[in-house]
Amino acid sequence: MTAADPPSRNDEAVHLFVERMAMAFADVGFPRMAARVLFTVMSADQTLTAAEIGERLDVSAAAVSGAVRYLIQFGMLVREPVKGSRRDRYGLPDNPWYEGMITKTGLYKSFIDIADGGVDALAGRGSPAGERVAEMRDFFVFIQEEIDSLGERWRARRAATGHGGSSAA
Repeated sequence: MTAADPPSRNDEAVHLFVERMAMAFADVGFPRMAARVLFTVMSADQTLTAAEIGERLDVSAAAVSGAVRYLIQFGMLVREPVKGSRRDRYGLPDNPWYEGMITKTGLYKSFIDIADGGVDALAGRGSPAGERVAEMRDFFVFIQEEIDSLGERWRARRAATGHGGSSAA
């Protein structure tokens, strides 16, 4: 290989990357099979069918199907139909990390709404329990505002570095 030759893909190292990232995500509560599918698709140069994902991971179609549904639900994978076929291809949206994991889940919005109901049920901040639930709600409001601000800064940074674009999901 000369200095002008591009580096070649090391499939064994790619497999190790996929498995290590999947374990790291599983260690913090992300479903391991979903993580394996996510990083398999991420490490592919093109979109993949469920069969291709299963082949790369040496797992069943059912395992891939469940993981794909999970990842699509959170905006971390997108499905593209294959023209003239009943099969689909799977790829990543433009920015799965912020757009998928943070904005699409509505996680904090749900926490805030549920906590609001708890505060009302406890007659507001007038009791120790009502104060605790209100404080929790206020914390989630703060976190959501910070996440929104982080998202804006992240989009600006991506645009400034030429990696901008809108999410495909």
